[in-house]
Amino acid sequence: MSEKYYHGVRVIEEGAGAASSVNGISGLQVVVGTAPINLAEDPAAVVNVPILCYSLTEARKKLGYCEDFATYTLCQSMYASYIAYRVAPVVFINVLDPARHKKDNEAKEYAVVNSQVVIDDLTGILKSSVKVKTGETVLQENKDYILSFNAQERLVITLLSEQTEALTSVSVESVSIDPSKVTVEDIIGGYDVQTGKESGLEVIRQVYPRTGVVPALLLAPGWSHNPDIGSVMLAKSRNINGVFTAECLLDLPTEETRLYTDVARIKEKSGYEDEQGIVLWPMVEVNGQKMYYSAIFGAMTAYTDASNDDVPSLYLSNKPLHVDKAVLENGTEVFMDREQANTLNGVGVVTLISENGWRSWGNNTSVYPAGQDIKNRWIACRRMFTWMANSLITIYHDKVDSPANFRLIESICDSENIRLNSYISAGKLAGGRIEYNEEENSVENILNGQVIFHIYMAAYTPAEDIVFVLRFDPELLRDSLTGGAA
Repeated sequence: MSEKYYHGVRVIEEGAGAASSVNGISGLQVVVGTAPINLAEDPAAVVNVPILCYSLTEARKKLGYCEDFATYTLCQSMYASYIAYRVAPVVFINVLDPARHKKDNEAKEYAVVNSQVVIDDLTGILKSSVKVKTGETVLQENKDYILSFNAQERLVITLLSEQTEALTSVSVESVSIDPSKVTVEDIIGGYDVQTGKESGLEVIRQVYPRTGVVPALLLAPGWSHNPDIGSVMLAKSRNINGVFTAECLLDLPTEETRLYTDVARIKEKSGYEDEQGIVLWPMVEVNGQKMYYSAIFGAMTAYTDASNDDVPSLYLSNKPLHVDKAVLENGTEVFMDREQANTLNGVGVVTLISENGWRSWGNNTSVYPAGQDIKNRWIACRRMFTWMANSLITIYHDKVDSPANFRLIESICDSENIRLNSYISAGKLAGGRIEYNEEENSVENILNGQVIFHIYMAAYTPAEDIVFVLRFDPELLRDSLTGGAA
């Protein structure tokens, strides 16, 4: 029989369940990097494809999860999103390919203890590659043994059959994934004209067609501090599927940028002067693990949006960060006062400060200070315009190819004015309206299938500089001394 037959009462214990997540897509993170896919159900099926996950359990099942954040960079965003902020969903793009990024493990004798063999000297073992032998006899999986991973992500071989009960050792041969072989070129990726397959950042194109959700934030923690990757991320953030736009979270290299006074020079050297970019420095530490700031900032952004009716109108500065330290790659702690942090804000870099706990600090996109257009400079303004453009495309897609008559025009104007007014009344927009200009929509345009609308909107700018003017008033002193008598 293929399934075990149960009769009676059974109890299965589970670990404590995680608190429920908040869900939202206006801050949807698309994260590119590497995952411990040997722990996944089907490692080969999750290479260079967008994987939409709503929980750590789902991410663990589809991609694998461990807290070796330096080696498996996607796990940084898994931790930040599902554990630190409990926000979902997230789209992951794993570039680690078990067919290419691998190493052979020579056959070795391992002791059998209580009918189990623990391969504690190797990591990343692919189950499908395991060969277990006793002498010249090859044992069969699911008949003579089963494979699993323990809490330390080490492979465990459990012997099953009567013929293996007396064994004191077995020979094990395997293949492990090798994340050290993943290169900058793998993250950048491209299009293979021979196979028609896309890889790396090129896979961003597949996110909407495959998952039905629009990318909002592009991340590559552990990789985006490389300016070659960062520049490609900025390029890929525009014209996604020919119509959508996203923001990029870009880390600066803390190996090279060790002092806050180095930040402006390295940002300029990296070529980050783009309204779609949000540049971040330094790194952070969580539970003794170093993590790139973009992973935490991305999760905090998604959480802030989801908690704001899934609208990205709130500024991301001065928000609590679930981190323990600000650090460099070498572990050196970074303590900046507000004046030093403001220096970074002044060159278009978002940082963090410790004031009643760690908080994000900065409102400018990377285009600042070279570009000071209100719409492009302020992060929330830029994100609101990006989100509005993307939402118009998805909301009114069903209207495409409808008859271009008065009913269509009236329907779009009415529904959009209602939507804009709801955001205004909720304090998410300062103002907004839609207009249809008959002169602009000539008969020739209509005959050619084009209908033009204008949307005017104003997003709120941040109260970044709140000034209180204190003045000594001698009249108040005189009144106090005289009891108010003239």
